[in-house]
Amino acid sequence: MHSRWRGAARPRILRRMDTVGTVYLVGAGPGDPDLLTLRAARLLERAEVVVHDGLVDRAVLALAARDAQMISVAKRRAHHTLPQEAICELLVREARKGRAVVRLKGGDPFIFGRGGEEAEACRAAGVPVEIVPGISAANGAAAATGIALTHRDAASVVSFVAGQCKGLSDQDWAGLAGKGRTLVIYMGVKTAPRIAEKLMADGLAPDMPLAVIENACRPAMRVLRGPLAALPELVARESVKSPALIVIGEVTARDDAQVAALAAEAAE
Repeated sequence: MHSRWRGAARPRILRRMDTVGTVYLVGAGPGDPDLLTLRAARLLERAEVVVHDGLVDRAVLALAARDAQMISVAKRRAHHTLPQEAICELLVREARKGRAVVRLKGGDPFIFGRGGEEAEACRAAGVPVEIVPGISAANGAAAATGIALTHRDAASVVSFVAGQCKGLSDQDWAGLAGKGRTLVIYMGVKTAPRIAEKLMADGLAPDMPLAVIENACRPAMRVLRGPLAALPELVARESVKSPALIVIGEVTARDDAQVAALAAEAAE
């Protein structure tokens, strides 16, 4: 667990020692600090403790109060700074000290952010908790690249799945992708070969178009295109790294020139 203190202290509101603080589960959005909600920005400005994930952009962290205690609970594949249970205990412990605790998560806390587990842990411990939604990674990536997740001529259904969950091969994705549908896969970089195999085994055409969006809404954003069958090769050849989303569906084949222009502009 990494902890640091920032800048000179600002005036504090005195609290009784028996006062319980509040945990704020805050969505940090897809990366660009300009995409934070006003509520999120205001909470960061007066936070006493900020517990943040590794995917939260540094520019967002820089908006926190100068004297806020910054605690990183970054998770990487096969290595967690703290297990989830310990993160929940940390939030409860800091709030019981009477502190305003901002739990900052990339995207939205309730979309593959385990925010539900943390909210339940806080409530079970008698700690007040507030949920502050954020622009999800999928919505941010779609906006940044010009890919419409739904489109009257191409897709009327969009589904979100996690590509790194336990029992991936046992999950039923049948019907989530195909004609008239868009499938967005979070955390699918490492399991790209299994994902492609799974979807094609479920009947999805090998030539179904897709886009891999890396570092969406950030200066280093990349948009990689190809057919489903080439997904494993594409990810390996281009050395795609998290944060990245895989968007599968006919919507990714529309407005190719616009998507290429947006990606080039973001890379400048």
